[in-house]
Parts: sequence; structure tokens; C-alpha cells
Amino acid sequence: MRKFWTVLGTTLFALSVMFVGVALAEDTCVSAKCHAQMGKAKYIHGPVGVGQCTVCHAEAKKGHPTGKKPDFKLVATGKALCEKCHQPVDRNEFKHTPVKKGECTGCHDPHQSDAPKQLKKAKTSELCYSCHKNTQMVRKFQHGPVASGDCNVCHNPHSSPNKFQLEAKGNDVCFLCHEDRKAEFTRKYPHKPAQESCLKCHDAHNSDHPFMQSMEGSALCLSCHKKMNDHLKASTVRHQALDKGPCTTCHTPHSSDYPRQLKTHTKDICYTCHKDMGAQVRAAKNLHGPVQQNDCYACHDPHGSANPLVLKKYFPKEFYKPYATESYAMCFDCHNKDIALDKITTKLTNFRNGDTNMHFLHVNKEKGRSCKACHEVHAGNQDKHIRKEVPFGGSWKLPVNFTKMQNGGSCVVGCHKPKAYDRVNPVKYE
Repeated sequence: MRKFWTVLGTTLFALSVMFVGVALAEDTCVSAKCHAQMGKAKYIHGPVGVGQCTVCHAEAKKGHPTGKKPDFKLVATGKALCEKCHQPVDRNEFKHTPVKKGECTGCHDPHQSDAPKQLKKAKTSELCYSCHKNTQMVRKFQHGPVASGDCNVCHNPHSSPNKFQLEAKGNDVCFLCHEDRKAEFTRKYPHKPAQESCLKCHDAHNSDHPFMQSMEGSALCLSCHKKMNDHLKASTVRHQALDKGPCTTCHTPHSSDYPRQLKTHTKDICYTCHKDMGAQVRAAKNLHGPVQQNDCYACHDPHGSANPLVLKKYFPKEFYKPYATESYAMCFDCHNKDIALDKITTKLTNFRNGDTNMHFLHVNKEKGRSCKACHEVHAGNQDKHIRKEVPFGGSWKLPVNFTKMQNGGSCVVGCHKPKAYDRVNPVKYE
């Protein structure tokens, strides 16, 4: 008997639910004959989903459908209708035009959509470009959010305290995603444009150049660094790094802990390419002053020059050259320019045999020798930067063995028999 009443009760309950469902279906706006597709999309407005059309619509005429529209009217117009349920979205200074006009349905379908937030288009960008001209997706390189059609990553679709309805102010909008790059803007030597705005160098949407730069590589840098541009145009010898790659081969574009926004110490920058020179310097006991101070720039212009080897001032390539002070302007920026002018001296140089100026003897003549005939210009293992060997002709390297002494030194060399010099007790030469 208990089983009978249980079955009967269950059946009656099911029938009551069915009849209530039929009644609700008959009372709702959605039926096979009317608004049959309403509520079938992926994303449905809440009132539509629960069949409460009268949240937004009120009966304007009795006996719907009358055949003479409108049978219904909205309970409020524009944004006032939306704000009956939703919080206002126009409270910030910079407003999206449809929001400013109170036209929420310019972007959103008030009933249903297959796109999130009931947007009228499948992609945000498609919706944006129904009003805005598409100039953001036409170039080779596109910003990630642009490529994926997510304009709302950077722009607030309703209103913002920032121009262009950006989600944050200035560079902070970039750091919403590029947080890993933020530290690059806080180092000791900042790039001024990077401090002011990322858009000084990058296009926010798309570009024909890598990293969405507004211009190609070094051309972008030279568009601001006009004096450098003029300098390079006037240079007959350019640093090869500029011809092989962009300025960022040596410099960081955002900020650096090193002067001139270099990526690292000068020597490490230079020796990245000039590997043989780096190996020579690291293996040497004696370094030329600028090399010791990691200051390649003391002698070389890192961009371009009118002189061979990108030297800042003239230095002869020739092994033999008639002596003239101006021929060694590069050296005499630091060293005494009168060092080889007087045959007899006790002050101009320590390279003396008594008071005989041995620099004068070697270089101040018609067939004078270049400084580099005897001296290493970067680094070496002998005192006074004396070279171990000198390229002579096409096949022979002339040996040079120098020994420093208390008052002078001795030289065993391939160009003359062994000789010594002494400032206190002059050596007599045969």
C-alpha cells in the first residue's frame, strides 16, 4: 500500500510540474510562433534567461499581438534603462562615444549573443572596426592584443581617467603586460624618450618594423640624434657595428647602469666583436692607459671618423714617415707633443742616453719611424709597452727584446745590433 501511494504521489508531482511548465511557456514571449530563437544563443541577458521580459519592456497596448506596432515600450530609454540594474560606466573623464551618448546597444545586444558580454560581434576588434577605421591590423608586425582582436586589453570600452580610454596612464599601460621589462626603465642612465613615452619609439598597434618600432633600426635613433646623423654622414670610416646591426648592438634602448646606455662595460662591449684584441689584453701584463681604464673611446670614435681604424685623430698607417708633430696628433692628446723635437734634453723624455734624446734619434728624420714601430698601442708584456715583434715587409716579424734598467735599458732588436742607454752614465756607441 505504501508503494502505491509513493508511485501515485510521484506521478502527480510530475504532472503538476509539466502543467506549470506549459502554463509558463504559454505566458512567456518565447514560443514556436513568437520569438522562437530568443534565449538560444551562448550568452543571454539575465532577464531574457529567466523569461522576465517585463524587466525592460512594458505593455503599450492590450491584446498583443495587435498587428500595429508598438505593442510594447521600454520602461526607460538609453542608459537609464541599463542603469536600473547595472552600475554606471560613464563616471570617468574620457568616455567612449556610444557610452557618452547613452547608446549601450551600439555595442551590446540587449537580448543575447554568441560573443561574451553580449557583444554584437564575435571579436572585440570587429566590433570596434564597425565604427573605427582599421589602420591597426594592416602592417607586418602587430601588437599581441591587436593581433588577437582584444582592444580592451589596453582600452576601457566605457570610460577612463586617461586619454584614449587607456586602462592606465603613460607607460604604465604597457607595464600591465610587460611587467618583466619594467626594471629596464629604472637604471642609472635612462633613455629620455623611454621615460617620456614608449610611443616615442614604438607604435602601439602595428608596424612594418620589428618590435613595432616606428622606423627601422638605427634610422629611428638618428631621427632624434641629428648631430650624430650629421657626424656619420661626414665620416669616411664607420664603425662596422653600425653597418652590421642596429644601435642596440651596443646600447640598451631603455636604460642602463653604464654610461651612454651601454649594455655593459666598454671593454666587454668592444671585445664581444674584437675577440682577438680582448684575448691580447687579458693575457698582457702592461696595458696602455686608456685600455687599463676600459676607455676605448679615448682613442677611437665608436660611431665614425675621418681617420683609419675609426681613430678620433690622425695617426699614420705607414711604418716609415717623415716626422711632423701633427702626424701623431692622436698620441699627443695625452703625451708630450715636444717629446721628439729636441736632440738634446734632460726633461722631455726618459728615453735618453745622457742628454741625448733617443726619441729624436729614432723618429725625427726623413725616414722616421711610427710610434707603433716600437710600442704596442693596446697591451703587451714588455715594459714601456715595447712590442715583442714588429711586422716588417710581407713575411718577417722583426723581434724586439727590451730590458728595463734602473737608469735606462737595453734593446736586442732585428734592426740594429744590441744597444743600451743610460741617463746617468751615457753609453758610448762605436
